[in-house]
Amino acid sequence: MHVERVNKVREGRPHIVDKMINNEIDLVMNTTKGKGSIKDSYSIRRTALEKSIPYFTTLEGASAATHAIQQLQERGLEVHKLQDL
Repeated sequence: MHVERVNKVREGRPHIVDKMINNEIDLVMNTTKGKGSIKDSYSIRRTALEKSIPYFTTLEGASAATHAIQQLQERGLEVHKLQDL
């Protein structure tokens, strides 16, 4: 999985919201600490919702999601009828 650190909104352009709008972001992991981060997180969350981009606010949640993605890529997904289990 390719990971790239992107500028925060307050760090100047191009920043995370710009890249989300330009369809350059597939998944967002955003942890907040302090008033500036919380203020930035509103536009990030809003854009993620509008663009249907998965958004995680904890390292644990992002880790679980990336692990699941890795397993899907390696093993695929099997679907079974409940009656067969």
